[in-house]
Amino acid sequence: MSSPASTPSRRRAKRGRTSNPSTPRSEDARSPPSQRRRAEDSTSTGDLQPMPTSPGADMQSPPPQDALFSSPPQFRASALPLDFDISSPLTYGTPSSRVEGTPRSGVRGTPVRQRPDLGSARKGRQVDLHSDGPAADDIITSEQTLGQKLVIWGTDVNVATCKENFQRFLQRFIDHHAKEEENVGLDPNEPLYMQRLNEINVIGEPFLNVNCEHIKSFDKNLYRQLISYPQEVIPTFDMAVNEVFFDRFPDSILEHQIQVRPFNALKTRNMRSLNPEDIDQLITISGMVIRSSQLIPEMQEAFFQCQVCAFTTRVEIDRGRISEPSVCKHCNTTHSMALIHNRSMFSDKQMIKLQESPEDMPAGQTPHTVVLFAHNDLVDKVQPGDRVNVTGIYRAVPIRVNPRMSNVKSVYKTHIDVIHYRKTDAKRLHGLDEEAEQKLFSEKRVEMLKELSRKPDIYERLASALAPSIYEHEDIKKGILLQLFGGTRKDFSHTGRGNFRAEINILLCGDPGTSKSQLLQYVYNLVPRGQYTSGKGSSAVGLTAYVTKDPETRQLVLQTGALVLSDNGICCIDEFDKMNESTRSVLHEVMEQQTLSIAKAGIICQLNARTSVLAAANPIESQWNPKKTTIENIQLPHTLLSRFDLIFLMLDPRDEAYDRRLAHHLVALYYQSEEQMEEEFMDMAVLKDYIAYAHSSVMPRLSEEASQALIEAITKEMFEEALRALADDDFLTVTGKTVRLL
Repeated sequence: MSSPASTPSRRRAKRGRTSNPSTPRSEDARSPPSQRRRAEDSTSTGDLQPMPTSPGADMQSPPPQDALFSSPPQFRASALPLDFDISSPLTYGTPSSRVEGTPRSGVRGTPVRQRPDLGSARKGRQVDLHSDGPAADDIITSEQTLGQKLVIWGTDVNVATCKENFQRFLQRFIDHHAKEEENVGLDPNEPLYMQRLNEINVIGEPFLNVNCEHIKSFDKNLYRQLISYPQEVIPTFDMAVNEVFFDRFPDSILEHQIQVRPFNALKTRNMRSLNPEDIDQLITISGMVIRSSQLIPEMQEAFFQCQVCAFTTRVEIDRGRISEPSVCKHCNTTHSMALIHNRSMFSDKQMIKLQESPEDMPAGQTPHTVVLFAHNDLVDKVQPGDRVNVTGIYRAVPIRVNPRMSNVKSVYKTHIDVIHYRKTDAKRLHGLDEEAEQKLFSEKRVEMLKELSRKPDIYERLASALAPSIYEHEDIKKGILLQLFGGTRKDFSHTGRGNFRAEINILLCGDPGTSKSQLLQYVYNLVPRGQYTSGKGSSAVGLTAYVTKDPETRQLVLQTGALVLSDNGICCIDEFDKMNESTRSVLHEVMEQQTLSIAKAGIICQLNARTSVLAAANPIESQWNPKKTTIENIQLPHTLLSRFDLIFLMLDPRDEAYDRRLAHHLVALYYQSEEQMEEEFMDMAVLKDYIAYAHSSVMPRLSEEASQALIEAITKEMFEEALRALADDDFLTVTGKTVRLL
């Protein structure tokens, strides 16, 4: 009968003999990783010996530089797998980079930083790709030759080759097809990413965004490895870029090591076409953010202490799971390890829901959603309502049948670990963040916009460039143009007068077939945070917010509606006249106070809804009746009409000459060439840049001369026109908010 103390070691010895897998062949290494990857005990021949109570002196000193690519002397004859640390580039970089307190370490004395967005374990296993077993020649094989034969287990990625290829890409790649707005301030004849490293040295932001299309054009095999094995390749990229950076700038001090963030993977898929073959691969999808959770602390490294002998050990996360040690390595006591929370390492985490964009959705289908997990610096980078391209690793997580049982269901839950965000509103106004907008406007571009603003007919030019396919309606286009520019927000809270809104609300009403819905669609596709809804298909909670139960935490959460999602944007509401009274009543607070008060299910809050409303309505008789007044034709409450700053009538004149001009305009859209259209109308890119630059840089103030002219216009013309146009029983007064708007 063996003693209890020796039983665990014997079990480990038996498990160590049977769990070592056979070395995969080259064709196995190139098969999809989702069919081969499985968790393994990182056992070696060292498990057959008694575990030491403390690490030896050789384990405390840093390994030599070539230890990554060659087997230790005791392993060289058997060609056993070699473990290496892939948690940090500085762990296995040049020798001087592994010494704490040196300039090459980024920051002095900082702990090792991992990448929770990759979800990788700290140890990576390397195997000999071209050998099936031990051979006599392995003893005399040079270390460099052996390093070229070692690949990460389950892949065909050789760390040395991958690092050299990426360093060569950084040092040699020149983008000859770069757009001017993408590389503002960079020399197109110099290596692109070496200039990016110079920016990192100056600015101090340790992130390098790498376009996957550039990698594919430079090295297709490197691109294939990045797409197929991102969990192993991206840490190798981190190692390569840090070596290049600190060789170039040895005295640079960064907050942490540089992290490579690839984007624009050509394996861009629609959200509904994701399938099991994409698991554990790098993908790029696009959509609209509809919900973001609060910050969640996630454990990255657990600290365990034995309750018997006080022996301590650290266990790292592996794909969202931490395995608690069952046996103490010091005293061999089972189930004696306790988790010490204040000695463990945590990282920030956020859950985001991404919904399929309406323009990508097939007809008659409901939108698909996917769950994203953002970590550390990517937390709070996007807000609900943003349209983004997300690059990340597609994951599958098993679901347990019972939390107390080890059985799992055959259907897995999927999510995406985010590596990079990119705003996809390039075709829209203000689609980039503030830093990107500042880089977008070069000095040459700003001078061109200022020169354009000095032209006397700039107002007409901009209005004609807005929806050029719609005939006439010049006054309506000018009004929508003013809505796109917006006003200047006025804050008088220090005097007790509150805030006055700067957003303009417009109502379009008139005969059917006068392009009201087309104007709404055009504005919706132009603004980045725009929402399009119909009055008949909208409810009060759909416009404001509703309470739902979170499927993850099972807690009540607030789900925002169209008005809140279009904050700092425009909410387009079609068929405004068909909206029921309870739905229209929620617009009163939003259109004037720019806030939304919620008191539901114990959730009491006030949300920002700084949105402009662009609504379209038809008259009650389907055609405008000139014998009736405006209020009688529209049948909207007076309190709601007073909140619209501009009300436009779009009527069909029923004139033969007008119909002939309209037909000529519509036919010209088909036979005119693109060059003729560009000469006739202003370039759309110029219009977007003009409005975006005015939003970010121009804060107009009313002059004394303009103030007097405005006062005279209000006291004379507006009152006279109002008295002439309206009957006595439908008199509309000029309210104070109308004066403030003007």
